[in-house]
Amino acid sequence: MLDLFRKRRMWRPRPDLKRRYDVVIVGGGAHGLATAYYLRQRGITDVAVLEKSYIGSGAAGRNTTILRSNYQTAEGARFYEESLRLYEGLSVELGYNLMFSQRGHLTIAHNDRSEAILAERAGVNRLLGIDSRMIGREEIKRLAPPMRLSPDALHPVRSALYHPPGGTIRHDAVVWGLARGADRGGAEIHPHTEVTGIERSNGRVTGVETSRGHVAAGAVVSCAAGWSTRVAALAGVPLPITTHILQAFVTEPLKPLLDVVVVSADLHVYISQTDRGEFLVGAEIEPWTTYRQQGTLNFLEEASRHTLELFPQLERARMLRSWAGLCDISPDYSPILGTTEVEGFLISSGWGTYGFKAAPIVGATLAELIDTGRVPALIEPFSLERFYRDELVSELAAAATSH
Repeated sequence: MLDLFRKRRMWRPRPDLKRRYDVVIVGGGAHGLATAYYLRQRGITDVAVLEKSYIGSGAAGRNTTILRSNYQTAEGARFYEESLRLYEGLSVELGYNLMFSQRGHLTIAHNDRSEAILAERAGVNRLLGIDSRMIGREEIKRLAPPMRLSPDALHPVRSALYHPPGGTIRHDAVVWGLARGADRGGAEIHPHTEVTGIERSNGRVTGVETSRGHVAAGAVVSCAAGWSTRVAALAGVPLPITTHILQAFVTEPLKPLLDVVVVSADLHVYISQTDRGEFLVGAEIEPWTTYRQQGTLNFLEEASRHTLELFPQLERARMLRSWAGLCDISPDYSPILGTTEVEGFLISSGWGTYGFKAAPIVGATLAELIDTGRVPALIEPFSLERFYRDELVSELAAAATSH
């Protein structure tokens, strides 16, 4: 029986901490685990992933599972397109079903302004070879039959940006699959191990202090999502980031009605139906900064009202549960990724509501940076230095609604 239990474990039990690792990763979510996994592919296996709670307890376990690459800036669109490409093959690569469903992604336009913005995004996407185009009401009706398309609606649907490769993937499956892949490559996964300090010497990171003692390190990577500013501050690196909460809820399971992800930038709501039949509803980040992951009645009222404007047949559906997660927002709504002023201290931060979509490419590019010492061209635009050089990558136009 013990042998059977060992075979069924996703990863090894937490070992004792060694005194030193080549790479210490702070954060046991999708980004931290992806980094450990792709380091394995480059032959770097002396790696520790430190998570202050359980694996996947942060943003990786509190998102809404949506994937897409139809962003506004060329830098962002290229980056997320590469991440989507990696996601497409990740189930086979990991040998674990991540339940990836490329069901398509619709961003609805209700007025002239939103139509113009979406048409501009479609143009940027097409120039980059990304499958994304404007469609009219007839095609919207074909893709999302239950959606209310009446011209006398309070916010009538006029057109939409359609992104066929977009879709959903099971968030906890991504965490488990990456954790298992990293573990099989030799990385050690240490849940319930909080990093309380980051040690530096002569401008270089040398190790971390944890709730289980001191650990020396050749490199330290912060993948702490909403806690990015606090972790970076331990290394003496200030980040231009504010932390907000993002909320979502699901209804009771219903018969399959909706095959596509629906987003309304004007109503600030996004809707999909899960593989279990639940309608998943999210909105925009809350405008105040906080670390308190507690839902609000205001969100439930507003998100429900806007959902019913698009899908009135859900009026009697019962709400099953709701949750909130932390989002680290940068000034230009683009990530901060790569090196810092402290040699050997790398960061993955500023993701806002986009982080889960980026997990594979974050892991691949950070692993390349650690291995070669050179910043990959794909992430050069997202360096921390851009805020000092005034070279922002404004993704705000693609963030009118978080997904």
